Amino acid sequence: MLIERVKCIILGGGQGKRLFPLTQERSKPAVSIAGKYRLIDITLSNSINSGIKDIFILTQFNSKSLNNHVSRTYKFDYFSNQSVQLLAAELTPINKSWFQGTADAVRQHWVHYRLDPQDDVIVLAGDHLYEMDYTKIVEAHRKSKADVTVSTALVPRKETVGLGIMQINKQRRVINFAEKTQEPKILRDFALNQTDLKHFGIQNVKAPAYLASMGVYVFKGAVLQKLLQGKEKDFGKEIIPKSIFKFRAYTYLFDGYWKDIGTIRSFYEANLSLARDNVDFDLFSAWGRLFTHPRFLPPLRIYSSKIEKSLLSEGSIIDKATIEESVIGLRSMIGKGTRIERTYMMGADYYDWVAQQKPPGKYRKVGIGKNCVIRNAILDKNVSIGDGVQIVNRKKHREFDGKNYYIRDGIVIIPKNAEIKPGTII
Repeated sequence: MLIERVKCIILGGGQGKRLFPLTQERSKPAVSIAGKYRLIDITLSNSINSGIKDIFILTQFNSKSLNNHVSRTYKFDYFSNQSVQLLAAELTPINKSWFQGTADAVRQHWVHYRLDPQDDVIVLAGDHLYEMDYTKIVEAHRKSKADVTVSTALVPRKETVGLGIMQINKQRRVINFAEKTQEPKILRDFALNQTDLKHFGIQNVKAPAYLASMGVYVFKGAVLQKLLQGKEKDFGKEIIPKSIFKFRAYTYLFDGYWKDIGTIRSFYEANLSLARDNVDFDLFSAWGRLFTHPRFLPPLRIYSSKIEKSLLSEGSIIDKATIEESVIGLRSMIGKGTRIERTYMMGADYYDWVAQQKPPGKYRKVGIGKNCVIRNAILDKNVSIGDGVQIVNRKKHREFDGKNYYIRDGIVIIPKNAEIKPGTII
């Protein structure tokens, strides 16, 4: 189903500090997920599958990788009205500063959206993991005659940390909003009990439950323009609270899987969950395709290896290795006798044919060497792991910065293009 008179704005300019070092050289929406996609692909695929025609992506921090990916991937034919436009932060006679926040980013590019009075605007975060048909929230928005509709996901109390939560009445109108709070009184007032859940037709959810903002907003175009006439910088902290008290704000209760990938731990667990038996986010979706940049890579090649509950991407060569509960990215080279457990290996952007020559070339060999042990780790793109390396967090660090590696929440991260010498033990 096509959505008429809807413009889509995707916020892709976030710095993603909590995902460091994965965001050291790229913006958060450009980070690799599931071995072959980027985070931005999730939101863009939802938009395209929902029939949205006009999409704008706002970028700023470390935007080169994201800009290249979007411009090369999302090309539509000359005879279609559909388009994906990249709008980078720019200095103009009117806008004399870089984006000061998500709301400021939308404000600075207002002239480019070319809104008609009847248009609705859907504003999306570019760094969440979920599958959603946006036609449903737009229909709910229009049916309730809302000025603003905020999509919410039900979460238990322990997951409210770092999220914005909503308080609604029986008609689903938003009456209060709290951003990243753990105050007992607010949590008590905002909780949905079993009677509330039954009233809203929610099943198989334990009380108390909380309505967390998903970063999916629908605005009447004219209302959004009014909300942005001030100097507010951020949607979650300023625009949404302002809209609740000045306009008709309603919530859309989303009943599917949704994950805010804001930390190394959540990113790591979200990726590994994709390889499990009972997945929450299914890459083999019956609803719509998950789009990304097409690559003309050879099939996966495996020699006498043991692989359990893992995702393996094309263009890889796995030679007599053991892989368990892991995600292996594009063009991954894994040597004989290597064991990989609960690890996300992002793969490589290229094949280093010179390094593969015999006698070996002078260049570093991208991939994992022979007889390595890698456990509870994230290996970023183009890493070179020498023979006999052990990445096992031997000293059980929770947080640590080492030479060519970092440890965050007990997970060892090898940053992009890093080299770990043969025989190293981490």
